[in-house]
Amino acid sequence: MTGSLLGTLHALFAQGVQMTLILLLAPLLTGFVRKVKARLQRRRGPSLIQPYRDLRRLAAKEAVIAENASWLFRVAPYFIFAATWVAAALIPTFAANLMFSWSGDLIAITALLGSARFALALAGMDIGTAFGGIGASREVMIASLAEPAMLMIVFSVALIAGSTQLSTIAGFMLTGAAGIRVSLALALVALLVVAIAENGRVPVDNPATHLELTMVHEAMVLEYSGRHLAMIEWAASLKLMLYVSMIACIFLPVGLAGDTDSPAGNAVGIGSWLVKMAVLGLALGVAETAVAKMRVFRVPNYLGAGLMLGLLGVLLLFVSQGM
Repeated sequence: MTGSLLGTLHALFAQGVQMTLILLLAPLLTGFVRKVKARLQRRRGPSLIQPYRDLRRLAAKEAVIAENASWLFRVAPYFIFAATWVAAALIPTFAANLMFSWSGDLIAITALLGSARFALALAGMDIGTAFGGIGASREVMIASLAEPAMLMIVFSVALIAGSTQLSTIAGFMLTGAAGIRVSLALALVALLVVAIAENGRVPVDNPATHLELTMVHEAMVLEYSGRHLAMIEWAASLKLMLYVSMIACIFLPVGLAGDTDSPAGNAVGIGSWLVKMAVLGLALGVAETAVAKMRVFRVPNYLGAGLMLGLLGVLLLFVSQGM
């Protein structure tokens, strides 16, 4: 009885460590990408901990709310933050067999992100400003192509691993049974396309600009301030961490601990996860510096390419398996 209780407590502790790491390190990843871009542009750039300072500054300010704002405008930041944090915490980072790994399903994660996006779009239109409506319409346009592409990626990976649970997928990839498949390569490229679009990164959107003709995410949050804006900005950092962790979990599961009862394995898993986050963050900064932002009306073509890559990966699997 005592052994089972200790095992349960240890599993809860490991799950809590993952949720805490995701929450605390998400702003650091955002700061790291900004620092990489600044260095590549021969600028000093902000400090790595500048996102933490921004969040603290916003949290200390009073939230200014428009007179015609409804309850949705006030509740949306907390719902967006909670849904994004839960979705990010379900992705295996340093260990695969965590206590709540059974709920780390790719379809459930996609649904959580979709609900957060829906709440953000409604909040952008709630007050009735022109910028909010433009940003919400563009966000829905991006979502109409990004979500089907994400589902195609889920189906591609699930057909290979035999499951949509990330822990099972990571364990299957670690065994090497997947081998070298064209479908996996197509799914990886499609996931990179979707991740860039979902996080509003260059070339789809530029998170550092406030130009009215081009902004998407910033247009929906222009009316937010104080703690509400801090929650939304923190959720944006969590979303970036989510997609980077998802890419690392599915396609780079090296170093992922299989047994949470081993402190050494957990330490190696955390170290390898941090290295993968640094490498992928560096790659994102380099990619954003090397390409220019595209026009808004070209975004459907960009996302359509990701959707076709995901669909092609699924079709290749059907053909190869004789379905």
